Amino acid sequence: MRLKRFLKDNIVARYLPAVSKMDITYIFCDDAYLLQINQDFLRHDTYTDIITFDLSEEAQHLQAEIYISVTRIAENAQQFNTSYERELHRVIFHGLLHLCGFKDKTKKDAALMRGGEEECLTQYFDNEA
Repeated sequence: MRLKRFLKDNIVARYLPAVSKMDITYIFCDDAYLLQINQDFLRHDTYTDIITFDLSEEAQHLQAEIYISVTRIAENAQQFNTSYERELHRVIFHGLLHLCGFKDKTKKDAALMRGGEEECLTQYFDNEA
């Protein structure tokens, strides 16, 4: 419940102030499943840690499906010398930041995305109650 409140109060309220209702479904899967989604829907033949589908039809109602590879989260956590929990939260924040308009295809956009992720991680973990 704390995470949902954080997502709504700290990210959505800041970047999408018109949103009054939020329905986001998180689907946790393995690499093979997410690769198939990536191939079928985005025509990308690469592994990824997250895919976000914005299903919103109204500005006031944020709706989305966010697919997260738990396999990739574990590998990334090890590669970047961080905890599984912290890496999982980074990816959750990443998906929501995409819904808020953040991009990550260019170096400049990726740097802004990383900054947003780090800010969220700091706020979330430093204010743990």
